[in-house]
Amino acid sequence: MKTERILLVEDNPDDIFMIKRAFEKAGIVNPVDVVEDGERAIEYLNSYSPVLILLDLKLPRISGFEVLEWIKTREKLRRIPVVVLTSSRNGRDVNRAYDLGANSYIVKPVRFEDLLDLTKHINIYWLMLNEKPEV
Repeated sequence: MKTERILLVEDNPDDIFMIKRAFEKAGIVNPVDVVEDGERAIEYLNSYSPVLILLDLKLPRISGFEVLEWIKTREKLRRIPVVVLTSSRNGRDVNRAYDLGANSYIVKPVRFEDLLDLTKHINIYWLMLNEKPEV
C-alpha cells in the first residue's frame, strides 16, 4: 500500500518542530516531509505528489504565493489540496492565497494545545473525510 505523505513547507525551525510534534501527538500516521524554502518545495513537487500540502507564505528564495501559483498551474499537482498555514492575518494575503487557488487559509495558533486541536481537524477533514482526486 502506498503511503500518503504530507508536505510541510515551512522555514521556521520552531514551527516545524511544533507542527511535527502536534501531528505525532494527534496520532496522524502519514509521514510529514519538510522543506524549508520555496525553491526546495518546487524541487520536491517535481518528484513527489503528496496527499496534502501545508504551505507557509513567508519563505526564503521563492515565496509561498509563488509556490502556490506554480502548483496550481501544473496538471499533475493542481488538485492536491493546499492549506496555507501562516502567521499573516492580512486580508490582502488571505485574498491573494484564495485567488491563487488555496483550498484553505489558516493562521498558525500560538498555543500548542490549539495547534494540536488544529492538526486533529486537519486529519479528520483533509485526510479522512475529503475525497482525494485521482492522480
